[in-house]
Order: sequence, then structure tokens, then C-alpha cells
Amino acid sequence: VFVKQELEFFTNINEMRTNEEIIKDIKSVLEKNVKDNVAMHGGIINFLSYEDGVVTLQMAGACSGCAMSKKTLHEGVERMLKHYVPEVKQLKGEDDLEAKAQGYTPWAT
Repeated sequence: VFVKQELEFFTNINEMRTNEEIIKDIKSVLEKNVKDNVAMHGGIINFLSYEDGVVTLQMAGACSGCAMSKKTLHEGVERMLKHYVPEVKQLKGEDDLEAKAQGYTPWAT
């Protein structure tokens, strides 16, 4: 009975979080766990939006033309966000529209 009540308590906490709180956590995870690792390779991943469990990120810099960006996005960043922010259900990537002018060949995942 205690376990059931505990699970219901945590479920209710997640339901009560505002989008602003969730976005704050998403940005924090990106800043603390992603930014520096991606920057070491010349890439940038920018937060664009969060809505109904879906996070949209912009793949910029070297990420726009890197063949590994899809793998990084879904196998690295998405897993990390889902782990630290349970409301995240899906991750989408969009290309930096100015990447081509910077010498990168954009393609979104």
C-alpha cells in the first residue's frame, strides 16, 4: 500500500509541474551536460521549444553538417533529457538555417 501511495504522490508531482519549470530543467541539463561536450567538436545545440512532451532543439555550427549529429541527438541528448526530465517523451532536431553560409551542409533529424 505504501509503495502505491508513493507512486501516486510522485505521479501527481509530475502532473503539477508547469511548462516553465520543465523548460528550466531542460535548459539546465543542456547547459550542464551537453553544451561543453558538443562545443568541443564545433557544434551547438540550442533549445527551441517544449510542448506536450516534445522538445525541439536546433542543431547549429558543426552539428548541422555532421553525420553523427542524429546519433548524438537521439542516443545521447534524448536519453539524458528523458532521464533527468521525466516529462520529456520525444526529441526533434531542426537545422540552423544559417549553417550553410557558415560552411556547413544542414540536414535535420
